[in-house]
This record gives sequence, C-alpha cells and structure tokens, in this order.
Amino acid sequence: MLNWNPEASLELSARGVRLEGRCWGPAPEEALTLVLLHEGLGSVGLWKAFPQQLAERSGCGVFAYSRAGYGSSDPVALPRPLDYMTREADETLGFVLDQVGSSRVILLGHSDGASIASLYAGRHPEARVLGVVLMAPHFFTEPGGLASIAEARTAYQTTDLPQKLARYHADPDNAFWGWNQAWLDPGFRSWNIEFCLKDLSVPVLAIQGQDDQYGTSAQVEVLKEHLNGSAEVHLLEDCRHSPHFEQPERTLNLIAQFVRQVSAVSGAS
Repeated sequence: MLNWNPEASLELSARGVRLEGRCWGPAPEEALTLVLLHEGLGSVGLWKAFPQQLAERSGCGVFAYSRAGYGSSDPVALPRPLDYMTREADETLGFVLDQVGSSRVILLGHSDGASIASLYAGRHPEARVLGVVLMAPHFFTEPGGLASIAEARTAYQTTDLPQKLARYHADPDNAFWGWNQAWLDPGFRSWNIEFCLKDLSVPVLAIQGQDDQYGTSAQVEVLKEHLNGSAEVHLLEDCRHSPHFEQPERTLNLIAQFVRQVSAVSGAS
C-alpha cells in the first residue's frame, strides 16, 4: 500500500514496470478515492491543477498515475499493440488499485483513460469500484477523430509540439508515437470496445464537449444503448476534447454532484 503523501511524488510498480504517481486530499481510510486515468498523451503532470481542484470540490482523495510510456514512468516497446487499452485494464490497473489501497474508488478517465476505465469496470466488476466518470470517452473509431489524430502527427513533425510534450514526458517520442501510431494503424479502424458496456453495472457519469475534435456525441450515446446500470450524460457547449480545462467549473460541479450521489447510494462517507 502506498504511503499517502500529497506533498511528494510517489512510485509504484505493476508487473515489474515502474510507474510515477501522485495523490491529493484525504487518504483512502478517511474518504472515497478518485483514481484518475489520463488521456492518450497525458501524464500526472498534464492534469495540472485539476486533481487539487477536484479534491477540494469533492472532499475525496485523488490519485493519478502515469501509464508506462508516459511522464516519468518506464518507457514501453514500440509499436504498442492495438489492444493496448484493454491490456492496461486487464494487466495493470488492478495492481495500481491494490497499491492505492482504497476500498471505495471511483474511476475517472479522460479520452483513452475513459476507455480504460470502462474496460476495467465492465470486465472486472468488484466491490471497491463504486462508479465511473468518463470524460470524452472512445468506444469505437470515427473518421473525424482519426483525421484529427493524423493532424496531430503532422504537428509533431513540423511544430514545437515535441518540446511542449517534453515538459511532461521524460521521453516524448515514446509517449507520442506509442499513441499516434496505434490509432493510425489501418488495423485500428475496426477497434470497438462497446462489448464492455453490457457488464458495466455501476453508476456512470459521462461528460463530452459538443465540439470534441476526436469524437462525436455518438461516443456517449452508446452508453444508454448498452448499459444495464444508470448513465448520466452531459454534452457541454463551447467545449472540445478536454472538459476539465475548457469548462472547469461545470465539470467540477458535475463530478462533485455525482460523487455525492454515489456515496449516498453506497453508504460511503
């Protein structure tokens, strides 16, 4: 179990891979814990002020980690397998949750992280996971989203994007190409994880920007089609792919309200 210390960077391991982590707010024995799963180019550092704001607004502890290949975690071998999100859910996230040590968890994922959260909660139902928050999730590919990812490749090759990512990743090439090459692989066009939703029975909050460049509203509409449990879906105006940065107050309020609802139903304080 981790030494919960909001003042220090943390280190954990999963299957022999070293991962960086950080925590905010009360420890697991004092409050419910929100576990953050970052986007395809994210890391602990790229959450910026959001985890602290989330801890203050919700009263929960917040834990974030950088997946292998991101932040200062160990790098990964490239190319990534096209089922890398399923592998993260099946092979790594459970070890991370064990080390966090909380018996009351809400998974909060953004983009790729939201897909991983859905896969874990759907494929590995367990008592400690009380709910799931999905920001800009992906359940299948769309032509517009793939076009935006192709534009990101051009930007990485022709602009200062590598230098910007180097602020948050020890190896920006490993982070960028691991994500970009997988999504633009021709075999990835048929990627679809809607299958995990039929067994996702905990409450779900989904938040997506109406102008999301990586996915249409169809990505969250499938929740109501497939879920056996409850789904609360919000499409935010004047918002693209990052609701927590582009509509922070609305996003924080929605998550805090969802946490209160889940806590009331589960009996968690």
